[in-house]
Amino acid sequence: MRRFFEILFTPAVRAAQSRLGSPFAGHDVSGPALDARLGPNEAEFLAARDSFFISSVSSDGWPYIQHRGGPAGFVRVLDADTIAWAEFSGNRQYLTLGNVAGDDRVALLVLDHAARRRLKLIGHLTFHEAQERPDLVEAVSVAPYRARIERVAVLRVAGFDWNCPQHITPRFTAAEIEAAMQASRGEALA
Repeated sequence: MRRFFEILFTPAVRAAQSRLGSPFAGHDVSGPALDARLGPNEAEFLAARDSFFISSVSSDGWPYIQHRGGPAGFVRVLDADTIAWAEFSGNRQYLTLGNVAGDDRVALLVLDHAARRRLKLIGHLTFHEAQERPDLVEAVSVAPYRARIERVAVLRVAGFDWNCPQHITPRFTAAEIEAAMQASRGEALA
């Protein structure tokens, strides 16, 4: 996490923290970048998610946020510094793809509403066309999901932060609700 704060706690952010009495005011963010590496907790969390939000910035400086989704497990941790996911055929606007061509820095917000957990990641994003990198397509494919993979996104993680659960409203997927109902019915029959 230290690397995340080192990158994002700019002088303007530091000034706001000091002015408003943030507990992060004066927080030492120097130190080894090794704490920016993904571990088992991050890998397990990402493997269980079926969506996230990604932000990029246009060449005109405008921020843009987009949703990415797929079956649980469509985000893969390739190594302690790298994650990847399939870019499925969609609305064909290609805003993130175009933005990253000019500035490869992005941010991801990955939520687990049911457990009230969120992981924020920042890093450098590259895209690889599916026909040019079948090895990456294989690495991010999730059977039996049959959506066409247009390209693979590869994020070199610069930092991450586990954020507090405050204000995350618990929400549940249809699959989570069905599993809870089946468990409830099983207990009632026992």
